[in-house]
Amino acid sequence: MSQMPTEHEETEPDVRFSLANERTLLAYQRTAIGLIGASVAVAHFLDDGALAITLASVLLLSGAVAAVGGYRRYQAADRAIRAGRPLPTGTTALILSVGLIICVLVAGVYVITAAT
Repeated sequence: MSQMPTEHEETEPDVRFSLANERTLLAYQRTAIGLIGASVAVAHFLDDGALAITLASVLLLSGAVAAVGGYRRYQAADRAIRAGRPLPTGTTALILSVGLIICVLVAGVYVITAAT
């Protein structure tokens, strides 16, 4: 007869859940690579003005948040899956969204001031 795991025991999860968690991690990592690449492109191709440097910096910071936050999310989800608990909520998506909204605003200001 199989026993249910106690609260502190971990079980081997269904492989589908583990693979889905890994795919989510890879999505965060792809996002991080894209944001870091965009930061390099902005720093290289735009002028050296404050708006361009701000935009490149926010993109770079957002890339770092995606890389670190994605991995932390992966670890938290893995622990929850193995323990049979609900998945925890995270703040990485919110922080990335705020960073990208800032990028949109800075890029908009840059475009408007460059056009005049």
